[in-house]
Order: sequence, then C-alpha cells, then structure tokens
Amino acid sequence: MRARSAPAAGHDVADLSLAEAGQIRIAWADGQMPVLRSIRERFERETPLAGLRIAACLHVTSETANLLRTLIAGGAEVELCASNPLTTQDDVAAALVDHGVEVHAIRGESEDAYGAHVIAAAARVPQITLDDGADLLSVLHASDESWSAGLIGGTEETTTGVVRLRALQDEGRLRCP
Repeated sequence: MRARSAPAAGHDVADLSLAEAGQIRIAWADGQMPVLRSIRERFERETPLAGLRIAACLHVTSETANLLRTLIAGGAEVELCASNPLTTQDDVAAALVDHGVEVHAIRGESEDAYGAHVIAAAARVPQITLDDGADLLSVLHASDESWSAGLIGGTEETTTGVVRLRALQDEGRLRCP
C-alpha cells in the first residue's frame, strides 16, 4: 500500500496513535489521484529530487499527504506545517510522520503554536517551498538571510500570497523566483 520511510525525527502532532486511521484516509485519496500516483511511481525509479529540502505550508489533508509522499519518492526531504490549523486532519498528520515527513500541525492550534510551527519549517532551511498564503516565504524573508541562502524557488497557491510576494518584490526583498 505504501513505501515505508524512517519515521520523522522532528514533529509536533496531536496524537501519533491516529496514524492508522490517517493511512486509511491517505490510501483512499490515493485511489482518486491516478496521475499523481503514476508520477510517484516514476519518481521512485528516477529520484529527480534527491537531496532537496522542501518545506510546505499547506492544508494538512489526505490529498496533500499524497503530494508529499510523491516528493519523498522523488528523493526529497520534506517538512510540513499547516497553512490553516482549522483544516488540519490530525490522523493524516500522524500518518505522515510514519512516511518520514517532519510534521508540525495540530488541528485548532493556537496562533502562537501556528507561528512556532511555521518557524520550525523555515528553520530547516528549505531549497524549495510550497506555500498557501505566503506565511512560510514571509518568515524566510523576515529571518536571517542564512535561512533563505539556498532557496531555489517556491510555489504559492493563493492570490493573497501572491500579493504578499509581490510586495516583497517591490521592496527589493524577494530572494527567490
């Protein structure tokens, strides 16, 4: 059903005992995502992302889990924090730890915990970011430049995030494409 990775060393999730339920949810979503599954199979053979550090600030859902499993199959090291604590699926977060993802996400976490989790993802000094709202890239750009020194680029899912990134660009502070 899934490739087993070493459990993630760093994580902050609600309850690791929820992992089995999360695996079931991830497997169901995987069945609805044939194109991503075929990409994952190719990535397992070719490992095009070998050695890359990827940090994601996304909704923690079974669909996101399958995207992250694909990145890991491609050889990437993956860190995840929630882009919205109210949409975090705690069982999926726990299951992702078993897949080797360093997950920092708890459904309903406080604003302080949310901020600490985004900082934890940024502190891993990612080379690529996947963002929803530009919180991760904003933290990287507000931090010591060493945190973004190896940044190759990233993606942003929302219009709000793009507006934030354009503001950084207009200020001459955007450090990556």
